[in-house]
Amino acid sequence: MKYFVSTSEDRRLDPASRQNLRGSFVELSDGVTHYELAGPGDGDVVLLAGSLTVPLFYWDALAAELQARGLRTLACSAYGRGYSDRVRTTYDETLFVRQLFELKDKLGIRQPVHLVGTSIGGLVAMQYAARHRESLMTLTIAGPAGLIPKKVPTDRLFASDLLTGFVARRFGRRLLESHLGHNVRDPQRQAELTAMVLDAYRYEGSLYAFFETLQHVPLSGRAELFRRAGDLSIPTLLLWGADDNVTPIEALDTARSLLKPQECHVIDCGHMAPYERPREVAEHIASFAATHTERHSS
Repeated sequence: MKYFVSTSEDRRLDPASRQNLRGSFVELSDGVTHYELAGPGDGDVVLLAGSLTVPLFYWDALAAELQARGLRTLACSAYGRGYSDRVRTTYDETLFVRQLFELKDKLGIRQPVHLVGTSIGGLVAMQYAARHRESLMTLTIAGPAGLIPKKVPTDRLFASDLLTGFVARRFGRRLLESHLGHNVRDPQRQAELTAMVLDAYRYEGSLYAFFETLQHVPLSGRAELFRRAGDLSIPTLLLWGADDNVTPIEALDTARSLLKPQECHVIDCGHMAPYERPREVAEHIASFAATHTERHSS
């Protein structure tokens, strides 16, 4: 799909504009990445991989809860999200895995980390685990995409660059807002999430990145990726929202049989458990991390 700028994108990311933006920035091989590393200096690092649309601010409440439990958090905005570059390339899992690995390396984090991925970030996290198994202590997957049994109707649409580009330019903003409307059960939290995401989507190239990702990260037929991740023998925690309308909980049993997690918890929320129930999710992650950090060290 050819790069484009939407009429709703009235801001540009560059060194000057980033001076007034929250967070830190680092140049990686594909572009500038927006990140925040915080928490106790001696704490184990929790690396947070976001979903299709969200900036790193999505993780704020969960990160604070994890830090209060002695963990250090590394959150970043995936390329095309938040204040990371809108790179003109193929937005696939290889790109996002490379971004996470290079970020960790650039920041001098050599010890194994606890990796958390949500929604599409769950697919990225599983790919990361398959490629960099030695760098992980645990893997947490929340409401993962990829287990819709049949191809979704948009698969045929996104197979065509020409058609995808037309739909993205003409209807992109409307489709993005419609997608955001299904993520969170609580109306107030939903409004906060939508405002957060749409503010970052004012930067040039955001809708291009959104639709590029939809083209190149398959949302169905990913059982083999789950199976591969389950065969890695990485201690795995699986979390799912009871009222998830984006990656429906009907896929939970399939995910459990493929991933073979040591623990699985259903959370009373919608699609975005880390955002909707940060304290409960942090308790599960911190407890799981503590158990397996001890085993990893022994």
